[in-house]
Amino acid sequence: MSRICLGTMNFGWQLGEADSHAILDRAVGDGINFVDTADMYGARDYEGTSETYIGSWFATSGRRDEVVLATKVYQPMGDGPNDRGLSARRIVAACEASLRRLGTDRIDLYQMHHVDRATPWEEIWQAMDLLVAQGKVLYVGSSNFAGWHLVAAQAVADRRRSLGLVSEQCKYSLLTRHVELEVAPAAQALGIGLLPWSPLAQGVLSGALRKHRDGAAGRTTSHAAARVLEHRQALEPYEDFCAELGLHPARVALAWLLSRPGVTAPIVGPRTPDQLDLAVEALETRLDDDALARLDELFPPVGNGGPGPEAWAW
Repeated sequence: MSRICLGTMNFGWQLGEADSHAILDRAVGDGINFVDTADMYGARDYEGTSETYIGSWFATSGRRDEVVLATKVYQPMGDGPNDRGLSARRIVAACEASLRRLGTDRIDLYQMHHVDRATPWEEIWQAMDLLVAQGKVLYVGSSNFAGWHLVAAQAVADRRRSLGLVSEQCKYSLLTRHVELEVAPAAQALGIGLLPWSPLAQGVLSGALRKHRDGAAGRTTSHAAARVLEHRQALEPYEDFCAELGLHPARVALAWLLSRPGVTAPIVGPRTPDQLDLAVEALETRLDDDALARLDELFPPVGNGGPGPEAWAW
């Protein structure tokens, strides 16, 4: 499995089918064989467009067996009470619907998109274990869980003698380091890999300040302009530091994440095939101790750094 994951949230929302297929072609051609989606990505009237585009790419390319395929369940996919959440009925029905849209007989990694506080873990694992036994799901993961949610989920899985969670997809970047307090230590202790989403902080860490100054068009200057200005004090020296290294800011941000303990694969969501190149280049980038120390100065860890409670107490 590749150490970069192709995120497909843009499929259907910002990209049409042909452009989505072009990105999939480029990713697999560049050695990125880990693809992440969700039933609700690209959805128009709950159509699951992102999954449908991936499914049509499998049908035309014949490359399903080359891909590690991940999708998610939890978000609403209809107006009824059983069209959302993580009840046993919902998980099984959502899995069947995802399999149809994806045009495949299995999901390699089936992830709980959010915590469902209304459904007992025993019920959740009953449904997941059934899907694993049927061969429709190979591994189960989570997303947006707190550290104690990982522990609670794994404790019930252990009692059922299930494998339990193998991954946690969390918001993690130089600008968002709170997972280092509890989530990352819990995941490491339990043998759960981290899949950071928004590794470039919605483009803020990809040279956004320069683009803002230049008035460049795109997501950075429209949706994230306020955040660029909010973090200007750190972004200005960050972009200068990247220039000193001779590296694109996005490449540095991804290389930093790849150096973090417990991180399996950051999830990148390119809108053009060319944007994948920076992710591939990040795999070849090694930041030395001085560079890592400088990044800690620019984007300090939460509290005193490291896991809790030492990060805020003694």
